[in-house]
Amino acid sequence: MLEVTVLVLFVGALFACVALDASILFALVFGFFLLFFYGIYKKHSVREMLTLSFSGIKTVRNILFNFVLIGIITAVWRAGGTIPYIVYHATSFCNPHAMVLICFLLCALISFLTGTAFGTSATMGVICITIANSMGIPILISGGAVLSGAFWGDRCSPMSTSALLISSLTKTNLFKNIAMMFRTAAVPFVITCVVYALLGLGFESDFDISTTQRIFTDNFNLHPVTIIPAAVIILFSLFKVNVKITMSISIICGILICAFVQDIPFAEIMRMTVFGYAPEAPEVSALLSGGGMVSMANAFCIVLISACYSGMFEGTGLLRSVHDILMKISRKLTPFGGVFVTSILSSLVSCNQTLAIMLAHQLCGDIEKDNKKMAYCLENTAVVMAPLVPWSIAATVPLSSIDAPSACILTACYLYLIPLYNLALNLLRKRHKNS
Repeated sequence: MLEVTVLVLFVGALFACVALDASILFALVFGFFLLFFYGIYKKHSVREMLTLSFSGIKTVRNILFNFVLIGIITAVWRAGGTIPYIVYHATSFCNPHAMVLICFLLCALISFLTGTAFGTSATMGVICITIANSMGIPILISGGAVLSGAFWGDRCSPMSTSALLISSLTKTNLFKNIAMMFRTAAVPFVITCVVYALLGLGFESDFDISTTQRIFTDNFNLHPVTIIPAAVIILFSLFKVNVKITMSISIICGILICAFVQDIPFAEIMRMTVFGYAPEAPEVSALLSGGGMVSMANAFCIVLISACYSGMFEGTGLLRSVHDILMKISRKLTPFGGVFVTSILSSLVSCNQTLAIMLAHQLCGDIEKDNKKMAYCLENTAVVMAPLVPWSIAATVPLSSIDAPSACILTACYLYLIPLYNLALNLLRKRHKNS
């Protein structure tokens, strides 16, 4: 079957890039031409394929603008002293043995308040990683905890765009969906907390609070006003202010603090928003360097190219041919199992969470016809599976924000537990029903 061959070649190229430690962009460009010529083979004109490609880009304009804001906010929070101020005071209370668990819980709280994994990782995620790094905790572990927490709110926050998308696609009540998400996540959440608590106990640390605090007091003016950009994020989120407006105001506050509290020249602030914060002091650089719009360049390109896929998938009908295969799987693994497998496929080929959700819903319309159950299936599969794909922006953007490697996906145990736990529940119910 030609369609299956095209998908296998595309996914194979993605895996090859990961295995060879090459840029995912090579595989995405290869995939673009693969899909483009598939459309030509299916009697679509070159002009039609170009139109389909650009139609997908139009749907991600807001996401691309968010990347610009995330890049800037991660730089000004560093340079303005927001992160140093929080880290300075937090290190007095944070026990190194509990820090992995704290990373998960704090990011889960902020992601619930803001409804955005990207914004969470760019704010609280950076703070947590800075503290964890200063304590000598491997970023492979702390990064996985941050990634898990950042997507906790994606399932169950009333401000989450993915929760709103699923509510709209399935025509279900958002708040009833959220209540269901809390119930179905209770056991995975507890297990995740236990895992991260045990991981933290396994680290021996000679962490010296005074050393880390001295680094920040020697290089920053830790005036209480530096907390304002972080306070804006929390307070505005509580009042459900638009995320873009919230982040923009936080950035403005951060720039003013950089200029008038940290005495950074305006030209340097502008350079920093583009290229990131690069302090001269080596000890500060080891903890805080990074951010800026350039840090989002890779994710920006991934979104641009993968957005072209959405139009080509829909216009050429490439994925429709796998529908019969998915129906057979659902009969063996329950409807949830069918959505589970479909979400893996859609996450692998879509490269972003939104498209993964939409493809899974489109392909599984005949597998699960109950709207409430479909919402349950999508929330517990596609939403949390997308960030487990190394080339998906659901993974690359949060990890880029905290300067963590893609290997952190391996320790994001909450994202594994949600779909696996619910799949096991559905299989047990099916066995009990058949017995």
